Amino acid sequence: MTELTSARSPRVQAARRLAKRAFRIRDRRFLAEGPQAVREALLEPGTVVELFHTREAAARDPRLLDSAVATGVPTTLVSAEVMKALAQTVTPQGVVAVCHLLDRPLAEAVGPGAQLVAVLAHGRDPGNAGTVIRTADAAGADAVVLTSDSVDAYNPKCVRASAGSLFHLPIVIGVPVADAISALRGGGLTVVAADGHGDLDLDEAAGSGLLAGPTAWVFGNEAWGMPAATRALADHVVRVPIHGRAESLNLATAAAVCLYASARVQRANSAGGTFDNGRGESATERRG
Repeated sequence: MTELTSARSPRVQAARRLAKRAFRIRDRRFLAEGPQAVREALLEPGTVVELFHTREAAARDPRLLDSAVATGVPTTLVSAEVMKALAQTVTPQGVVAVCHLLDRPLAEAVGPGAQLVAVLAHGRDPGNAGTVIRTADAAGADAVVLTSDSVDAYNPKCVRASAGSLFHLPIVIGVPVADAISALRGGGLTVVAADGHGDLDLDEAAGSGLLAGPTAWVFGNEAWGMPAATRALADHVVRVPIHGRAESLNLATAAAVCLYASARVQRANSAGGTFDNGRGESATERRG
């Protein structure tokens, strides 16, 4: 296989520009870097457009390249210098994939029967956003919504932080906060905002049965929390209890605690029976 050694190659240049949001939007493509992300992307047919790799990466993980070839994905051997130009990390792992954008319309991503949805309403840190996507995936969420006030889900740091989970569950981007909450409530989900000043304690919410039904958790901003206008849109505002001396939890950690609280309660109640979600509705009535 001939090694591509020029970072000025048109194909390399076309891939490099996907580091910028404007080009990602225009081309409807983004970059996935590292073997974990690329491996998960290859499991989704039609997602990967092209794969760049170094000789060392191919030697370390030959099955990854075999998988790409088996699914008809074009692969290109590149030099370490070209890989450095493509990668967004200080120490590249030697493999970068060009992928089609994955996001879906809200109505398609959150269909009938959805039980758990994470909404990042004002998150600006791409690392936190990627971690929330990864956590939502691990907790068994049905979808993640990044509203128009949040960071781009295809930001390279967000993609890396998701550790492949970006390819596992439906992602919605660019929806205004109010529209997202209205649609989720209309779809039968109770909207719960996570905020340190909430009137209801998470332990109380879990114990009361509030979290047993279909739930959309809304998370705010890393630095300034959640605006009052967003809190007002929620059915309930819940705080994570702080039992020690820490002032607060960061956004990604709080999201993990909240999503797993819902997952635990929902799984415990999945054997049957009805519940009251605090709005006078039973499971049967909500799914009507």
